[in-house]
Amino acid sequence: MNVEGGCLCGAVRWRYAGPVNWTAHCHCESCRRNCAAPMTTFVGVPREAFAWTGAPVATYVSSPGVRRCFCGKCGSPVAFDADHYADEIHLYAAGHDDPAALRPQVHVFWSEALPWVHMEDGLRRFEGSGNDDGIGA
Repeated sequence: MNVEGGCLCGAVRWRYAGPVNWTAHCHCESCRRNCAAPMTTFVGVPREAFAWTGAPVATYVSSPGVRRCFCGKCGSPVAFDADHYADEIHLYAAGHDDPAALRPQVHVFWSEALPWVHMEDGLRRFEGSGNDDGIGA
């Protein structure tokens, strides 16, 4: 089954097949600033199962080896792509055509969460990326 999504205006589109690697709420400052939101939710997808299907994405190098992918027309952020996660791409959950079908598993960079964010969801919280536990945010 293919899962699809894209940007606000519909120019940038993508799809992937098969299960995701993980889902995580990210509270790091750079993701908050990139999305102008108190946190964002990512879905780690195997790169081999992923394809861009619409207009080419624009990219912003936010730090060495890290690219923030967005629509050059409407500006919507669509993905986080990093050299240190060569086998996967991180898609924004909200960009999925059916984001309600996703189930976040953890919070990452909880140490950077804004003090007024209170979530009683019972999910595990990692002070950093959670990489040692297979979370790739």
